[in-house]
Amino acid sequence: MERPAGHKRLHGRRKGHALKDRQQRLVETLLPQVALGLGEPAPDALSSVFARNPEKIVLEIGFGGGEHLAAGADSNPDWGFIGAEAYLNGIAKMLVEIDDRSLSNVRLHMGDANDLLAWLPDASLDRADLLYLDPWPKRRHWKRRFISDESLTQLARVLKPGSHLRFASDWPDYLTWTLMYLLKRHDFRWLAETADDWRRSWAGWTRTRYEAKALREGRMPAYLTFERV
Repeated sequence: MERPAGHKRLHGRRKGHALKDRQQRLVETLLPQVALGLGEPAPDALSSVFARNPEKIVLEIGFGGGEHLAAGADSNPDWGFIGAEAYLNGIAKMLVEIDDRSLSNVRLHMGDANDLLAWLPDASLDRADLLYLDPWPKRRHWKRRFISDESLTQLARVLKPGSHLRFASDWPDYLTWTLMYLLKRHDFRWLAETADDWRRSWAGWTRTRYEAKALREGRMPAYLTFERV
């Protein structure tokens, strides 16, 4: 697999606190069963990476503790879900969710999401979720933000026409940044028509721990939906 020109790493350390015994065990036993093999060429039909042929395939980048990803997979057993997370602790938490809920429709990538995007086949996704990504608030770190011309070009390639790219954040500067990048493009269209369209969460929304923390600290989230044209 070749990385796109200008590819840059967007994350720092990959592990935080020590894993619990069960988490460590699942990393050793369950992760090899659900991890995507990016060392091999992507299949022509992405649906083949799942045990059953899914009706839709959804990608969540930077799923954190996995609350939203797990709830989506549990509520939509006929869909396939792919989660990308750079941090081992997030992967371990998601493995617990998969084990507890007996989820057979989830596949994971531990590492840089840009590597996963480069691997995915063209027009293979029905939705992509970018929820509470690290805002990298210091100006000198802005180059690490996931939203960039490079990542959006890759997302446009792998999303089907008419599919949705969803972005949620409680960080006003990152929301402005995201709109600045997306509104200048011709392959995505912002679907908001009124202010309530970005103030209200999506139908079936599962609140993440990051959103709960933001609300406790008085930061109001916004929810942006873009259509792949």
